[in-house]
Amino acid sequence: MAAEKEVEITLKTIGPIRPSRLLVPSSIKVHDLRKLIAKDGHQPMEQLKLVLRGKILLDQESGDEVCLRLKQGDSLIVAVTPKPPVKHIRDGDDDDDDDDDDLKFQIPQSANRWKKKLFTLLHDKFRLPDILLMAIFSISLKAWIAIVLWFILSPVAYKMDVGPLYILATGFSIILLNLGKRPHGDLSAYSIFNEGFRELPGTLNAERLDRDIRAGQF
Repeated sequence: MAAEKEVEITLKTIGPIRPSRLLVPSSIKVHDLRKLIAKDGHQPMEQLKLVLRGKILLDQESGDEVCLRLKQGDSLIVAVTPKPPVKHIRDGDDDDDDDDDDLKFQIPQSANRWKKKLFTLLHDKFRLPDILLMAIFSISLKAWIAIVLWFILSPVAYKMDVGPLYILATGFSIILLNLGKRPHGDLSAYSIFNEGFRELPGTLNAERLDRDIRAGQF
């Protein structure tokens, strides 16, 4: 009986196996092909995934062994799947779930009673997302009062035809209230905000340029 014709195929690899060429019989079972590739690349056979012409090759289909007809120059994609995690790492998945629970918003135990009741209502009944709950409870009571007053007064401003001025005044108020205070001795980058219009050392302006030119430094 004549020997099976051999063809050279190209192995395009994903993983630690280097790209290579391999001589294999033109008619071969997937299981045997996987075994040859594992032996050539010194990899565990059970961790190899083979893809030919866009199709994943299985050793068996419907209980029967799959046989391939390979052509000269066929390209075969070989992927080395990672090993499954060891048992103690898999058991640690429960710890990851606990970490996810820690990332969820939780109201502090020191919060007063009405905050806890409001949190229970919004979280359990209305099922608001954690990011929205975080935004709601991170705002101080004074800020909430200001927001409520703003919405109460906005219709009044609209009826008095001062809506644009009301919005502008709101914007300037927000800016001024969030300016904050600099520590004593710190200077602003803008001299107009400093006592005596004091400038930062090294500031380049027209006055300094004129002084440097007169001193012959240019």
